[in-house]
Amino acid sequence: MSTIVDLSIFLENDVISDPPVFAPRIEYFDHHATVPQLLRFFPGLTEKELPEGEAWSIEKVALTTHNGTHLDAPYHFHSTMNHGERAITIDEVPLDWCFRPGVKLDFRHLPDGHVVSASEVEVELSRIRYEIKPQDIVVVNTRAGSCYGKPDYVAAGCGMGYDATMYLLEKGVRLTGTDAWSWDAPFVHTAQKYALTHDSNLIWEGHKAGRDIGYCHLEKLHNLESLPSFGFIVACFPVKIRRASAGWTRAVAILPS
Repeated sequence: MSTIVDLSIFLENDVISDPPVFAPRIEYFDHHATVPQLLRFFPGLTEKELPEGEAWSIEKVALTTHNGTHLDAPYHFHSTMNHGERAITIDEVPLDWCFRPGVKLDFRHLPDGHVVSASEVEVELSRIRYEIKPQDIVVVNTRAGSCYGKPDYVAAGCGMGYDATMYLLEKGVRLTGTDAWSWDAPFVHTAQKYALTHDSNLIWEGHKAGRDIGYCHLEKLHNLESLPSFGFIVACFPVKIRRASAGWTRAVAILPS
């Protein structure tokens, strides 16, 4: 039997996983609160006729497509990809991209806000003795994974720069991932650099690599520290939302026994 490792965070209230303006909202209705809903379907039915007077439990959820562990489509990054083609939305992402051998790059030692370069990717691949293959799923383990639910989560971890992202894409990678809030360096750090330089190319540079080569990435992964550097499969099929920029996924890693 294979071992399945859950790489996903929860969708839940009151845990810091996004800036407050984007936070999910879940309203819970228990088996007694929903009795009136059930009775409306069956005229004449009374609460006393129900086992223990209970109906169903149900939840009402207010989300963006980028809450929780999710897969970003190229359309999230820009309106075009591959130097001018229409960027595909999440319902158009090839499922073949979402079930592939995984490779983990460990950048937990890098400081918050650091922008990873192509040379740093090469050094890490040399350290783990692995050569990237087309359509490998490359996930990045940052310090942010250990900060999930804490006040500094959104500002924690390093980010992948344009040249680091392109290094992977030019080798045939089409799906990447991170345990941080964003594939790029946290905005608070980039904002400080922009204030000093006014160089707009620093903003969302890893995402914007999708203008040149269309790709997807996973954000807000979890448990990456429990994975080996390679030798596992990642499964991350997104929810099928028409014309959307992202879709939620229960991402998992499958390790051979």
